[in-house]
Formats: sequence, C-alpha cells, structure tokens
Amino acid sequence: MSGNDTSAPFSLFPFALCVVPFVLLATLNCAGYRYGASDQAFYIPAVLKRLDPGLFPRDGAPIESQARLTVADEAIALVARATGMSLPMLFAGAYLAALVLLAWGAASLGALLYRTQWAVAALLAALTLRHAIAKSGTNTLEGYFHPRQLAFAFGVLAVPWFLRGDLVRPALLVTVAFVIHPTTALWFGVWLVVATFVAERRLRVPLGAAAVPVVAVAVWAIVFGPLNGRLTRFDPAWLETLARKDYLFPLHWPATTWLVNLAYIPVILWAYRRRSLAGLTIPREKAVVIGCISLVVLFASFLPFHAAGVPLSIQLQPARMFWMLDLLAVVYVVWMVAEGVRPTTRRALTAAGVLFALSAVRGIYLLGVRFPNRPVAAIWIADDDWGRVMAWARTTDPTAAWLADPLHAVRYGTSVRVAGERDVLVEEVKDTAIGMYDRGVAMRVRERLDAVGDFATITPARCRELAATYALTYLVTDREMDLPVAFQSGTLRVYALR
Repeated sequence: MSGNDTSAPFSLFPFALCVVPFVLLATLNCAGYRYGASDQAFYIPAVLKRLDPGLFPRDGAPIESQARLTVADEAIALVARATGMSLPMLFAGAYLAALVLLAWGAASLGALLYRTQWAVAALLAALTLRHAIAKSGTNTLEGYFHPRQLAFAFGVLAVPWFLRGDLVRPALLVTVAFVIHPTTALWFGVWLVVATFVAERRLRVPLGAAAVPVVAVAVWAIVFGPLNGRLTRFDPAWLETLARKDYLFPLHWPATTWLVNLAYIPVILWAYRRRSLAGLTIPREKAVVIGCISLVVLFASFLPFHAAGVPLSIQLQPARMFWMLDLLAVVYVVWMVAEGVRPTTRRALTAAGVLFALSAVRGIYLLGVRFPNRPVAAIWIADDDWGRVMAWARTTDPTAAWLADPLHAVRYGTSVRVAGERDVLVEEVKDTAIGMYDRGVAMRVRERLDAVGDFATITPARCRELAATYALTYLVTDREMDLPVAFQSGTLRVYALR
C-alpha cells in the first residue's frame, strides 16, 4: 500500500485547532517570550542603527561586523518604516509568524507521511518540546524572535512541497530563507538540491550546469566580496577570545556529543527502512532521506578546515546542519510512536495526548517553578528598575557611552544597546560571539574586558580612568559609589562620569 493512498488529509480546520496550542506550548517551553533577550543583543541594535544612523557612534564596528553579512536588519528596518510599528511589536509579530509557519510546514509534512490526523497533532506537540542541538549553539525553539527561526520555518515548509513533486516553490521558499538567515537556508538548500539530484534523473545534468555559476558566485564572495579574508587562519590570540564558545570547534567535542549528533542517522534510516518494507513510503521520500543525511558528509568536509583554523569554516557554524537531521528524526520517531506499520486512531490519539500533556507540564514547570517571575510574554522592556534606568538612558545624548557590568545583559535580561539604545563599553556574551567574525572586534572585546577586570570590586577611581580612556559618560551599578548620581531607580544608580 502506498503512503500516498492513506496519508492524513491536510485541511485548514484541524490545523486551526492545533496552531494556537502549538504557539502557546512552544512559548511555555521556552520559559516565555522575551523582547531583547539573548541574540537580540545584536539584531535589535543593528536594526536601530538602520533606522537611525546617528545611534551607536562608538559601537558601529562590532555591530557591523556581523550585520554586513546579512540583510535581515535592513529588511526589518524597512518593514518598521513602512508599517510604523514599534520594534517590540514587530519582533513579537515576527516571532508568531515563525511559529505559525513552522507549524504549517510540520503539519504539511506530517499529512504526507502519516495516515491519521492525530499523528499530525502528535508531531506538532513533539515540536513544542524545545531542546538544544548538541554543541551547535542552537535550540529548536527560542523564547524571542531570531531570524534563523523564521528561515528554518520556511525551510521546513519547502520539504513537503518537494515531496509533492514541486521544485519551484521549494526553491522560492529557500531563497526567502536565504535573505532572512543565509546559513540556515544554505543547509536546507544543500538538503533539497541533493534530494532533487536523487529524485530527478532528467535534472542531473542541468543541476550540474547550474552549480557552475553558483560556485563562481561563492568564489567571488570569498575572494573579493563580503567574505573576503576569511580563508586565512585563526591566530592564537584570536582563538583565545573564543575559548568559551566550545560549540564552534567540533574537533574538541566530547565523545557523547558525537554520539548524540550521529545517532540521528540510524534513527532516520531504521524508520525509513520500516516504512519501506511495509510499503508505506511515498515518492521522493527516499530522496529526502538521502538529501538530509548528505548533510553529515558535508559537515565532515568542514573538519579539515576546522583543524587548519580557517575562519570561514568556523563562522559558518556547520554543526547547525544537525538541526535538519533532528527535524527528520523527530518526524520519524513520532511516526513510530503514533502509528508504526499498523496504525490505529486510538494509538495516534494516545500519542498526541501524551505529548501535549508532557509539553504542557514541562512548560508550566518552567514558568511556574523554574522562572516564576517571568510572564508568558514580555513584549516590551520590563517596567522594573533596569527598564526605568534604560528608559532614562534613551533620553540622554545619543553620543553618550555607558559603563556597565560586562554581564549586564545576562543579569538584567537586556543589554544597554537594546534597552537603552546607547553605546556600552563592552557586553561580554554577545560581543565575544561577534568577535568570531572579525579579529579586530575580538581584540577590542578582550582589551575592554581586561580593562574592566572584576566589575564587582571596581573603584570610583578606576571608573574615572576608564571614562577618560574610552570617553564614557555614565556608569550604571547597584553599588553605592563616591560619584555624582545622575539618575536612580530602586537599587540601581546611574553615576555621571564627566
């Protein structure tokens, strides 16, 4: 029996019933939605600078070192200008759009491979169980808008279109994903190009011919274009600044990480073989499996360049390819649990119920126990002491530069650049990560972290010295210091440094 004959019918009504619980459970499993969190410490300042070039006169170098490699910041700024939406509302809308598109793509994929609607519901429930892709610096879901999440959703949506025999729509969807987040789209592109090569004999020669201009453009980008200078080698000083970013270096992974990431392969192959022996596979399914597993071969091809310390091989973060394998593995594991070779409605319904219940319990635990003070959705900067200090910062001269705890973004949830829209001497977590793209930025970050030293014991005299060296205007801290107070909210004080 062909999977095409018995696949679950996909319609808007059951999807509409599932999408709201999907969005809610996905958000709960991320411990709530938060504007300005984590990687938004880069994306929001990049967008703000596009909207107002006068912002961040000192921090342009670290912001531009990554921003110039994508057009996501320009695109978001363009939408903000065209719609008049505030960035918090725009980012919240983009977050919801990414989740809805992910649900749509997953439901479409499940409807092709499964034979009951409840199995599709089980897949959606499984995808709300946020987890890390081992040593990749990536989670399957994030509690904030990240362009790679939206790009991933477009990539997921491309897979069922390919399975239906369409080539144009997948190409368009991956192209849109590339504009949003190039590397995420690149891995989906490799997956589907290999799958096309396997599935369409008649297109193998044209695909080979099309590869010539693609390779030519890639060579131009690396030699003369935006990626030029990235085929050199990391020197020891530059590598030292990335010592804590161990996910960037697969050759240093522990054996357990290799076992986890490579375990996707037997899971996918075993499930596919069971489906094949039972006559349940659909056209192009084999091509999708081969295309996905080909990413492991591509990943392996990066390892010699990692060993040689070639920056581009690390900056592309190829370990994120395992995100795509994780997706296909989850699709097949849900099939084995919810249906198997002898599906029943009761079995699929039970699987969906258990997975939804597991997701709900986990999400409620995260927000109710582990992070009890977090709301389900923090769309704007919180109106707490830090939020009020940052609101005051936005009223100061745009050229003002701030001194804060290098870990202030972790401590307070948002960075000075995001919440205050002002330059800051250093923001350790994101600035260190950005240093991966530019040696000059990496050295700047290390120098400033060394200059600050232990912020918990920093003295007024040292703050004045830093202010004189780096033209700093304000210091924000919860410590009482012998400096003039410019603003105060609760225990947080803003001191004028000049």
